[in-house]
Amino acid sequence: MADQPDVATVVAARAGDPAAVDRLVAGYLPLVYTIVGRALEGHADVDDVVQDVMLRVLRNLGDLREPESFRSWLVAITVRQVRERFRARRGAPDALVHEDVRDPGADFTDLAITRLELSGQRRETAEATRWLDEDNRELLSLWWLEASGELTRDEIVEATEVSRQHAAVRIQRMKGQLETARVVVRALAAQPPCPDLRLITVHWDGTPSALWRKRIARHTRDCPYCIPAWDNLVSAERLLAGMLLVPVPAGLGVKIGAGAGAATALTGKAAGAHLFAKISLGVSQKVLTAALATTAVAGTAAAVVVYRSDPPPRTPTAAVVTTPARSVAPTSARPSPSPSKTSVSPSAGPSRTPSKKPVVVVTAKASKKKGVGVWQFTGLKAALADVGAGWYYNWSSNNNDMPGPAGVAFVPMIRAKGDVTDAKLAEVKREGDTLLAFNEPDMSGQADMSVEDALAQWPQLQATGLRLGSPSVAYGGDTPGGWLDRFMTGAKDKGYRVDFITLHWYGSDFSPAAVNQFLGYVDAVHKRYNKPIWVTEFGLMNFSGSPKYPSSSQLVTFINGSTSGLQSRSYVERYAWFGLPAVGDSVDFGLYKDGDSPTAAGEAYRAAG
Repeated sequence: MADQPDVATVVAARAGDPAAVDRLVAGYLPLVYTIVGRALEGHADVDDVVQDVMLRVLRNLGDLREPESFRSWLVAITVRQVRERFRARRGAPDALVHEDVRDPGADFTDLAITRLELSGQRRETAEATRWLDEDNRELLSLWWLEASGELTRDEIVEATEVSRQHAAVRIQRMKGQLETARVVVRALAAQPPCPDLRLITVHWDGTPSALWRKRIARHTRDCPYCIPAWDNLVSAERLLAGMLLVPVPAGLGVKIGAGAGAATALTGKAAGAHLFAKISLGVSQKVLTAALATTAVAGTAAAVVVYRSDPPPRTPTAAVVTTPARSVAPTSARPSPSPSKTSVSPSAGPSRTPSKKPVVVVTAKASKKKGVGVWQFTGLKAALADVGAGWYYNWSSNNNDMPGPAGVAFVPMIRAKGDVTDAKLAEVKREGDTLLAFNEPDMSGQADMSVEDALAQWPQLQATGLRLGSPSVAYGGDTPGGWLDRFMTGAKDKGYRVDFITLHWYGSDFSPAAVNQFLGYVDAVHKRYNKPIWVTEFGLMNFSGSPKYPSSSQLVTFINGSTSGLQSRSYVERYAWFGLPAVGDSVDFGLYKDGDSPTAAGEAYRAAG
């Protein structure tokens, strides 16, 4: 989190302490500006909305009953003000000013790129925000801050006034649109440009819009020249991790100060004289620039614009991942668990002249997509932390015997028909917001359920209110009339909810071709059901021939290629290797011998994401 005032400061400000009010507003203005600026991208209303938010906060601070919830309250007010401005603008549309004539200091994306010194995929991602739909820009403004550690998911849920499950679904959809927009930015910037794309966009006026985003994205998926734009997309979470709040432009303070007459001193007396002063002092180690402080002193309000010199920013560089060409050839699947990984190497930023600020390279975090299947072994918790997984599961409704490290999410499962009990359903509701269901129902020795059995149990799983994945079939997920196809048809007929598809895949071809065989299967299943995909088991195993397992180098090649492909597919929400332990009978395909001893496959998977 950015250095923001603590609860004691909120309490003191609520009681009318002028210095505490100064600290409170100075500490939170960059957060408000970042939310509003990103939501109202490129519009002159940004400054006015920020002003309205801060004045509303000051007017109503005395009514805040729970000081510890100040930030959530502030974010909720900010979102409401953004929505009010959206509604006003819908009545009188106001197009973005063309980039050739607009003031570069007024455009939020330009400001973020310039002041945070964004480059590479971070710059692409910032530019892609211009292409998002209005509602998604609002949500992005919050999720971006969650990914960079400034907000929590609970604060986003409270601000958007939806359930946690609904918020998760909306965020996934927004991230998918953002990834598509990143590809559009890449395709338009390609040199030399694609001749066919130039023909398609000959009548485009250069203004980002949903219509042109869809047209250009559709072209990139079918064009041999443009399709590489979908490769090597580092996950947005990794790009945003550790980023700073966007600096507040100096002009903003004047606008807020000009409207300060509407503010009421916390002592209950009307605001009096309005003073402006520029003061050079440090507000926060993480906040780069100006923040407004509004002082209420015995009936007199003073708007103070606070400045500080810019320290060298910490700018994580984008990781570079090599990805094989995409393939749409479907492949057969086999039952069992499986993992995947790819290598990442941080690259130093471009050389700079002495007048520029130096860049400090920060190691990026692993993608939240990457997960593992786990069972008990020595060093489980340490290995989970070391491999960089964003999530894990253990085919159980709880992780009481296998707690993970902080920051690694556990996802519960109702494994078979016998687990559909009140006790286990209560357990999964306590564990999170997502539920995996019925492990390999098409296999004897696993869940071993008929489609009819699964459909009969489904309403009880659905009643948990959790985001719900399909049964994880061992094979044939893309087969018309197969187990999964019949289940999805039955669920649709009965009006049942299935939020995403879960898959298992095991390949017996240990050559480099296995990567495209696997990714082709994932593509085919997605094409059939058009839902997000979780690959909850995958790997290389020959269940009926010899050799049964690949060599170490073959496994590493497969992990590198498959995880790169999974990361680049926006519809793949999560994937998990089977499994984390490389002990006993899993030594030939597992990842870790103990807490800090990865195999070659483990090293490859650790680098993935």
